[in-house]
Amino acid sequence: MKLNKLSLRDRGIFEKYLRAASRELSVYAFENIFIWKGLFDISWGIVENNLCVFFKDRLGCFLYLPPLGKKVNARNVKAAFEVMDKFNRANYEISRIENVEEKKIGQFRRLGYEISAKPPEYICVGDELSRLKGDKFRHKRASCNYFVKHYAFEYRLFSLRKHKEECLKLYRRWAKERRLHSNDSLYQGMLKDSSACLKKLLDNYQKLKIIGRVVAVNKKLKGFTFGFRLNKDIFCILYEITDLRFKGLAQFIFREFCCELKGYKYINIMDDSGLENLRKVKLSYRPVRLAPAYIVKRKNEYR
Repeated sequence: MKLNKLSLRDRGIFEKYLRAASRELSVYAFENIFIWKGLFDISWGIVENNLCVFFKDRLGCFLYLPPLGKKVNARNVKAAFEVMDKFNRANYEISRIENVEEKKIGQFRRLGYEISAKPPEYICVGDELSRLKGDKFRHKRASCNYFVKHYAFEYRLFSLRKHKEECLKLYRRWAKERRLHSNDSLYQGMLKDSSACLKKLLDNYQKLKIIGRVVAVNKKLKGFTFGFRLNKDIFCILYEITDLRFKGLAQFIFREFCCELKGYKYINIMDDSGLENLRKVKLSYRPVRLAPAYIVKRKNEYR
């Protein structure tokens, strides 16, 4: 399999495969793949008309998505593992396929692979998030109302020239505060990874199909959010970062952004990374369903 370094010029090839089927998981979007170039050496190849996307770093190599094509079979999956194993000679356990959709796991089970669950993504009804009506959203409405009543704010389109550096500075301040309140090594690593992906997003904002909004309080940027279209029915909210000192700002920017997304039936608010506090926040927006994701590995006797 010939491997090619991922570049923005590859969008057309990727979208041909990514859009060939209906998806719910945010990982099946070029934008969500590309920004990981902030952390990984990403390459891709075609085997038997299937697109394979490999992520590699100093620890090893894995397949970010299952082979994308009309049919997953023993040959193209084996070919993908052979590529990974070349990079993972010190530890074949690293060779794996991430982000497999629930509808695909039966195929991998029949081929003899092990399946394990990842944290699911949270799918919400767009109209509910834009209106926050009813008792179940009472606390969210109260937070939004508090922010509107107590602060002089502006909700604006993101401007790369005006807001890029301000967004990066805000993220650094936000992450510093988060680190002070958590000793969880997983969470600490997530904050660092998210920072690298945010920088890659902003460095390529004009060429990626990303939508951004910011909130300024007293003329100073205090919150931002970014997202992208997954398909005609689902929009994914990728980032939402706010100054934690401003009560209700997080709920306000989220609601305002969702109000602009009325053309979408659902809003994907991403996964919780296995963190209990983040799970509670996601559930507080009353998702209509959780979209499962799985990891595929070989059984021990085949490694």
